[in-house]
Amino acid sequence: MTDSPSEPAAEAVPGQKTAPSAPRWVKVSTAAALAVIAVLLALHLSGAMGLGMHGGR
Repeated sequence: MTDSPSEPAAEAVPGQKTAPSAPRWVKVSTAAALAVIAVLLALHLSGAMGLGMHGGR
């Protein structure tokens, strides 16, 4: 019934705060998981780890 929306658009209010960023523990956990994945991927691609490692040859 009113012409203005109940929640103004983000660009309508220049000083409006954005949503808070992720907590520090989430950022650290993500970085650690990505580092572990990168190391495992590098070992797999170099042949130092993988299915052929247990063959004994």
